[in-house]
Amino acid sequence: MMTDAGAAPQFPITTALEFPKWTVERNLGLVFGLVVRSMGAAKGLSAGFKALAGGEVTQYTELLEDTRRHALDRMIENARVMGANAVIQFRFDSSEIGQSLTEIVAYGTAVGVGVRQ
Repeated sequence: MMTDAGAAPQFPITTALEFPKWTVERNLGLVFGLVVRSMGAAKGLSAGFKALAGGEVTQYTELLEDTRRHALDRMIENARVMGANAVIQFRFDSSEIGQSLTEIVAYGTAVGVGVRQ
């Protein structure tokens, strides 16, 4: 994800505790992006029929992929507001709220990084 020799990508994110080529100069704390979505009655009904037949339920897969991207975008936005230029220890978590809502949270540690000398 490097753009040229030593240049950082738009907004680096890693599941690791650090970046190989950058030094964490400031730890700004926990940052997250949260999204709660509903499948909706019509899509939920067709997904239910698909689930009965077996195989991948593409309606749910697409919904969860879009929701994860949205949660990730919110986390990046919140990290930038905090003054971060990267996130370390990145994770996703999800849960169900009732029978029709899904919560996705993207979270990590907002940091300021600089190029290692």
